[in-house]
Amino acid sequence: MTAPVVRPMREEDVEDLAELTATSYFEVDARTYQRAWPDPVRRPAGRNAHWIRRTKRALVTDPGGCWVAEADGEVVGGAVSRVRELMWILASFAVRPDLQGRGIGAQLMAAAMQHGRGCLRGMFSASADPGAVRRYRLAGFDLHPQMLLTGVVDRSAIPVVDRVREGTAADLELMDSVDRRTRGAAHLGDHELLLEQFRLVVTDHSTGSGYAYVEADGAPVLLAATNRRTAARLMWEALASSQPGAEISVHHITAANAWALDVGLAARMAIHQSGYLCVRRMKPPAPYLHHGSLL
Repeated sequence: MTAPVVRPMREEDVEDLAELTATSYFEVDARTYQRAWPDPVRRPAGRNAHWIRRTKRALVTDPGGCWVAEADGEVVGGAVSRVRELMWILASFAVRPDLQGRGIGAQLMAAAMQHGRGCLRGMFSASADPGAVRRYRLAGFDLHPQMLLTGVVDRSAIPVVDRVREGTAADLELMDSVDRRTRGAAHLGDHELLLEQFRLVVTDHSTGSGYAYVEADGAPVLLAATNRRTAARLMWEALASSQPGAEISVHHITAANAWALDVGLAARMAIHQSGYLCVRRMKPPAPYLHHGSLL
């Protein structure tokens, strides 16, 4: 194999990179998952389609943040990053498993970080892969262990939740305002991508404002609020939509968001540790549960 060349990503690369990231992430999950967790599953077709849609959008909004490594005409690695206001976000990052440890990842990371050279803050979610975590720390990121909740929600523990309504695109300004307060930057057009995929619930009252995107199984996949009590109310609203008897998982909980652990424990879910939130020149957002790709 010839030496890989890092170059700007093109639209025709996206499906190949989707396949590569699905394979790479599954391989890491298979190596690092704990026996108490459900067996890892390779990214299903529906999620893969959303990954492709998000990445093609990034090529339009952030072409300078999208890179691939190519060798002998084949995509063997890639990095997708976004800039939202003054925050740099690494959305996807992978190198073909059999080529890891050869410096390809370092080149991709350097190219992607150049896209965020004018940003005050940076953030992304990382697996527990030791080699990748070492690279992120050497690149200057603080590592905050993340936890996840798993289990069947105890229906008898669900409280009465009021002041929460279904959200729409009309709530974008409210959500961007909450984003700026909790993580220091708005999601802007990324909310449109999230609205395509998830149920949105919103609350906006004098006692607190916030929103949550919710999976079909009831798991919150992105939640932001102006205070912990409002965040807990939104999380309970999400958990209440889970199917009785079905096991769900709530990911990306940092120690700064212990309120989410309290909700999960009250719902009789179990706590596990999984991966890291990597941040630069900022603290982990709170009250906040981030989306793994759009953060």
